[in-house]
Amino acid sequence: QVQLVESGGDLVQPGGSLRLSCAASGSLNPTYSVVWYRQAQGKQREWIATSLGNGGTTYATSVKGRFTISRDNAKSTVYLQMTNLKPDDTAVYYCKTPAGDYGQGTQVTVSS
Repeated sequence: QVQLVESGGDLVQPGGSLRLSCAASGSLNPTYSVVWYRQAQGKQREWIATSLGNGGTTYATSVKGRFTISRDNAKSTVYLQMTNLKPDDTAVYYCKTPAGDYGQGTQVTVSS
């Protein structure tokens, strides 16, 4: 099973933008879906977006219109572009294939 590693988390001000990366340790089959989740401190893990193997994308209501998921199959990397960030977006962000394991995640903190 392919291992995915998240990166790009940072401290950003409200209204700011950030791009997270989800890179495969080897080759990521373009037909594989990749899912982004997040978990805020003290809360349950939350699904936020999916890059479907057929090229489609789906988003949670909480991020729709602000977050965009994309993938570069040549680089075996999936991206999560986040705009108009809010303090409620503060969380550890994870990516995985549906059958894969969670990695360490990357911390996003939205604060002034």
